[in-house]
Amino acid sequence: MQQPAMSMSLPSWLSYVQMLDSALPIGGFSHSFGLETLVQMGIVEKPEQLQEYIATMLLQSWAPVDALAVKAVYLYAPAEDWQSLWEVDRMQHVQRAAVETREGVLKMGRRLFQLASSIHPRLDWEPLQTAVREGRCFGTHPLVHGWVSYRLQVPLAMAAEGYLYTCTMTSINSGLRLMSIGQTEGQRLIAELAPIITEAWRNVRHLDPLEDGFSGTPAAEIAMMRHEALYSRLFMS
Repeated sequence: MQQPAMSMSLPSWLSYVQMLDSALPIGGFSHSFGLETLVQMGIVEKPEQLQEYIATMLLQSWAPVDALAVKAVYLYAPAEDWQSLWEVDRMQHVQRAAVETREGVLKMGRRLFQLASSIHPRLDWEPLQTAVREGRCFGTHPLVHGWVSYRLQVPLAMAAEGYLYTCTMTSINSGLRLMSIGQTEGQRLIAELAPIITEAWRNVRHLDPLEDGFSGTPAAEIAMMRHEALYSRLFMS
């Protein structure tokens, strides 16, 4: 019996899963975003400490800052309020205290944009493409992730939690190279942190991206600043 033809007008959900792959070549493998400093200082040495660090970043930084950039796309793009969207991107970029972190988040965003526009050329990349080219927005990683998710018609909650998942994976992969933990332990940490990802987004989903974002991780910010002065480094940031 012949199967009915399937419409390809909407991207498959697997297209979004591809964007969450830890092996996605956007530079995440090169950045620890302060974790390397904390490991060298002896603050993060065990799997439980790595889990606590990631949970803190999810609840106090990645969700109330970066995930709101994802939300901003879903909030402002339908109304074509591009100025507000670019403002969120600029505001978050300049508020990242560590130079390495600013550069790392920007590089990952630019690479994600290049990769996604290459593998999904039929999606609408304007006016973001022009805004980045003309310098009206930076095109940082959370904003571009939100843009790709929105154009792939991924629900907002899935897009925000998906972004937080990529942050979690980046930290765990860094931990695997910096600490004495194995792949199985890394997968256990992902399972343990999955409910925290959901909680982190639930805590901030009502916030206004332009007015309500916040970060409460001063120790992590200092670690990011100190990273460039480490005697030896595995990571760019």
